Amino acid sequence: MIPTTIRDGDHHEAVVVGGGQAGLSVSHGLVEAGVRHVVIERDSVAHEWRDGRWDAFTLVTPNWHCHLPGYPYDGDDPDGFMTRDETHAWVRRYADTFDAPVAEGVTVQLVTRRPDGVFVVTTSAGTITADTVTAATGGYHRPVVPTWATEVPAHVHQVHSHEYRNAAALPGGPVLVIGTGQSGTQIAEDLHLEGRQVHLAVGRAPRVARFHRGRDCMTWLAEMGVYDIPIATRGLAKRESTNHYVTGRDGGRDVDLRAFAREGMGLHGRATGIEDGVVHFDDTLAANLAHADSVADSIKDDIDAYIAREGIDAPAEARYVPVWQPEPGPSALRLDEVATIIWAIGFRADWSWLGALDVLDPEGLPLQDRGETSVPGFRFIGLPWMHTWGSGRFHAVARDAEHVAAGIARTVRTSPVRTAVPEPAP
Repeated sequence: MIPTTIRDGDHHEAVVVGGGQAGLSVSHGLVEAGVRHVVIERDSVAHEWRDGRWDAFTLVTPNWHCHLPGYPYDGDDPDGFMTRDETHAWVRRYADTFDAPVAEGVTVQLVTRRPDGVFVVTTSAGTITADTVTAATGGYHRPVVPTWATEVPAHVHQVHSHEYRNAAALPGGPVLVIGTGQSGTQIAEDLHLEGRQVHLAVGRAPRVARFHRGRDCMTWLAEMGVYDIPIATRGLAKRESTNHYVTGRDGGRDVDLRAFAREGMGLHGRATGIEDGVVHFDDTLAANLAHADSVADSIKDDIDAYIAREGIDAPAEARYVPVWQPEPGPSALRLDEVATIIWAIGFRADWSWLGALDVLDPEGLPLQDRGETSVPGFRFIGLPWMHTWGSGRFHAVARDAEHVAAGIARTVRTSPVRTAVPEPAP
C-alpha cells in the first residue's frame, strides 16, 4: 500500500470511496489499467473486519471462497474458516501486493457533479475533483435499534452487535439477544458457550446446514453456480433478504437454536416492545424455527438433486430431526431479570454524502446495474446482491470489481479532462 495524501485542489482520474476488499479490488484493476486514482478510507484499510466483529468471529464461507483480483487464498486450510484477525490481515496484505494508493483517516463528506461532468469530492482533508467516483462503502452503515429501545430501564446495558466483543466485557447476568441473522445467532452461541444465561428473540432468518453429504453446503452451492445467478432472475426484493445463519467456528458447524433451547437458552418469538418493565414477544417462535428448518431442508433438496443429476458419488445422509419444540403462545421477559440487551437487527444504509446525485431510489437504495448508474462516471461496488448472490461476499467481489474497473477505465479514456490535466509531480 502507498500512503497517499489528499491535497486541496488535486484532480484524479478516479476516486474510490472505501478501503475494504471491494474498494481495493477496484483499485487493483485501475493500477493495471494505468488509471491515476486514490482510494479514500475514513478509518484504516479493512478496519471493519477488526473493529466491527467480536473476538471469536470467523468467516462463514470456506477460505477457498476468498479470492480477490490477482490474490487467491494461499493458506494451508482452504476448507477452513479464517478468524476475525486472520481476515483483517489477509485483506491488509492484499493492499500491499499492488501498492494500492490509499488515503487513510480521511472522510468523504460530499460528492457533487459539475455541469462539465467533473465530480467535486469534499473531504475532511480538502476538496478534490475527479473524472469518476466509485462508492465502495458497502450497504451497512448505521446500526439499527427499534424506537422502543428508549424505554429500556437505565440499569440494563445496551449494545449493538457490531460493538459486542466477548462475554467478559458485558455486565454479569442474563443477556437478551434480539435478532437471529448471522450475527445474532453466533453471538448468542458465543455467550451460551461461555455459560451465560441467554434469551434470544427469534425472527424469520433462514438457516443452512454447514455440511451435507460429505461436503460443506457452500462448496456444493458454489459448484452448482448458485452464487453466480444474477439478481435480475430473482427480483429486486431478494436484495433485502437476510443471510442464512451458520458458523465457521471450531471448523464449522450448524447453528441449531433448538439444541440451544434444550441446553437452557430461552427462545422467544419476535420482540414487539416494552410495557411496565416487561419485554413482550409474539407467538411466532414455532413458525420461525420451522421456517429456518424448511429453508435448510430445501437447500439439501437442491444439493441432492444436483448430486443425482451429475451422477456424483456422495455418501447418504439422514435428514435433521427437530430436537426441541416450543410451547405455543406469546412470551414475556421481565427486564429486572436482564443485565444486557444486544441489538442484532441489522444496519441502515447512509448515502447522505452523495448529495444531490440521482443515484438512489425513493427508499434511498442504490439505483444500479452491475455497479453502473444513470450518472455518467459514478459507480457502486460491494453491495449485497449488487449483481449476484456472491456480490457481497469474497466469492464474487473480484468479478464485480473487474467489471467496474473496466468501466472506469473506459470512462477515463474518453474524458476530455484526461488530456487537459498534467501528470502529477513525482
